[in-house]
Amino acid sequence: MTDTTSESRFDLRALPEPERLVSERSLAGLASQSVLHCGRLLRRWARDPLTIIQAVVYPVVFLLMLRTVLGNSVSAATGENSIFGTVPLIAMVAAMSGSLASAVGLRRERAAGLVSRFQTLPVHRAAGLVGRLLAETARIVTTTLLIVVVGFTLGFRFEQGPVPGVLAMLVPLAFGLGFAVFVTSAAIVTTTFPLVEAVGMVFTILMFFNSGFVPTRAYPTWLQPFVEHNPISCAVDSMKGLTLGGPVTSPLLQSLAWSFGLFLVFVGPAVRGYRRAAETF
Repeated sequence: MTDTTSESRFDLRALPEPERLVSERSLAGLASQSVLHCGRLLRRWARDPLTIIQAVVYPVVFLLMLRTVLGNSVSAATGENSIFGTVPLIAMVAAMSGSLASAVGLRRERAAGLVSRFQTLPVHRAAGLVGRLLAETARIVTTTLLIVVVGFTLGFRFEQGPVPGVLAMLVPLAFGLGFAVFVTSAAIVTTTFPLVEAVGMVFTILMFFNSGFVPTRAYPTWLQPFVEHNPISCAVDSMKGLTLGGPVTSPLLQSLAWSFGLFLVFVGPAVRGYRRAAETF
């Protein structure tokens, strides 16, 4: 009697008929399944100490440290409040460091075969990547707002008004999504070569050679072109112009070029990497 009850409990024929069928290639399927993937990632990140540290704790501590150790010295040397460079810099650091932590987790999922199992389910093939980008969007918006709130307690203000200030906060989101596609492609393409770690090393170099610490003119002459045009400096300068005042058009266009360039160049490898993970595992 017990065996019969147990078998009927797991008999697929006993399950109710679905209320509606959604094609795995439909836009409705893509939307609903992407949201499910997004929710899964957000819950996993919330339970992962590494992600919390890199995406939230580290940027806030770094902001407080820079303000305490270098803030007054930089302000005295440059004649402008350093917080207007530090907050944009840390917002960019939070966006990028969180994506690196996410990429490490994705590489583990690929090595464990989780990505391939998702790809063999009757779901839209783009749902995994779109869901990841939705989760990255939620993470970047949350961390940027947190950095701005902490920055306001340290003297950061929207001196040019609320609308330019809100536009400034969208700069880390735009670049963060492009960077997320970049590191996602790096994580999904290979599980052996430490490509994500190599990207992390380059990110560390950029973090210390940009206009967020001190203005570009404070660097040696031979280094100024690199500092001025690297993606972090472009984003910092555009955010500084939108909040404190100063040039906006040129740095903003350069920042958007970096953002969309990374997205357009690496979205193809990311899509192919997801497909290959399903085919080769």
